[in-house]
Amino acid sequence: MTRRQTLRLLGAGFGTVGLAGSMQALAGATTRGPHFEPRAKHIIFLYLNGGLSHVDSFDPKPALTKMDGQPMPGPKVKTDRASGGLMASPFRFTKHGQSGIEVSEIFPKVGESIDDFCVIRSMFSESINHLPSMLMMNTGHALRGGSRPSMGSWITYGLGTENENLPGYVVMCPGKPVGGVRLWSSSFLPTAYQGVHIRNDRDNPSEYVEDLRNTFVTTAQQQRQLELLGKLNSSFLDQIGYQPEIESAIASMEVAYKMQTELPGVFDVTKESEAVRRRYGDGDFGLGCLAALRLVEQGVRMVQVYYGDRQPWDSHDDILDQRIHAERSDGPIAALVQDLKERGLFDETIVIVGSEFGRTPMIQNSGTEKVGRGRDHNPPGYSILLAGGGIRGGMTYGATDEFGYKAAENPLSPHDLHATVLHQLGLDHTKLTFRYSGRNFRLTDVHGRVVKEILT
Repeated sequence: MTRRQTLRLLGAGFGTVGLAGSMQALAGATTRGPHFEPRAKHIIFLYLNGGLSHVDSFDPKPALTKMDGQPMPGPKVKTDRASGGLMASPFRFTKHGQSGIEVSEIFPKVGESIDDFCVIRSMFSESINHLPSMLMMNTGHALRGGSRPSMGSWITYGLGTENENLPGYVVMCPGKPVGGVRLWSSSFLPTAYQGVHIRNDRDNPSEYVEDLRNTFVTTAQQQRQLELLGKLNSSFLDQIGYQPEIESAIASMEVAYKMQTELPGVFDVTKESEAVRRRYGDGDFGLGCLAALRLVEQGVRMVQVYYGDRQPWDSHDDILDQRIHAERSDGPIAALVQDLKERGLFDETIVIVGSEFGRTPMIQNSGTEKVGRGRDHNPPGYSILLAGGGIRGGMTYGATDEFGYKAAENPLSPHDLHATVLHQLGLDHTKLTFRYSGRNFRLTDVHGRVVKEILT
């Protein structure tokens, strides 16, 4: 059966034939399926936007304590703002779990679950500013001038979703992080694969997505409108032939229609027990983590939860701010891993916890600080956490230098992270391509390696 014949048949009533999955296949972005047997099916990316300080959380550096206040040996390194001498972490590190991995006191509950995590201590990025570093972590491309498809868009392009009534890629943030929609854009991939941004700071789940409800007509009337629109679209496409942009837009609208009934129920966390809700707390990030669990249960392919609006972890003035943010994120992160395990989803879900870069081992002293106890951006070396989905838990991988400034052992770029995540989903990062503007593009561009040392 040709596309044109299929469209003609589907035109009889878009709202009744489960069009979302079919139209994705017709939209010029066919769900390809895995290249080989996958270890994981879902991704949850808990993004601590602004810059989690690795030397105050998951990468202890005794040399900072020993040389507190002294200049870092060697030539003075270039930082975004002026920096001074080395600054010891104000937080105590202790060993946790059977693995004995050292974790800062500001993450006690994650510490209790550290045997479930792989702590990568040798991440690096090349840009010193938030926007290009966030673009690199999310899209594999740091240039501001042109957007590239996000990781979630590439994943849903390659694998689709397991629930036709929900988008394959959901992004939650109470506002928008630096970079906004470019971080979850589908760019030149069909729009069916763009992330759906949801503000998770509303009291009523039905208000999470703007304009989700049609307040002017009833559901039955809206159904009739969609059926008429379907017939008109089918007739038009039958005349002009294959048009991926139009077909992709139709698919997106059909998913949006189905979301009206499906989405509020998924985000209604009151359906969870009081004990479960208590572990996540009532903050935006905690509710986002609990909603991510429920979305994955419903077959959503990738969920991204940003910690807050803009860049809350950007501790230029006072590194003690990181304790406040850790108190709001530590419990939800640990609860999410625990509940994924209890619900049988841990082995098929990769959890990523991290930022666009870390923070310097030196104190910031640009002259603009009120408190004068902060750290600047540190892209040459930082940490992220991985868990589930065939990731080896209870281990550290790589290392920064003795002060925590630069990745010194087994350095990993965001391209390597992306290649590894795709591999666990059954996707070869060199083969997941889309032809645009005369060449084949991919998430990892011409870079990336699968870090098999951290896989089970």
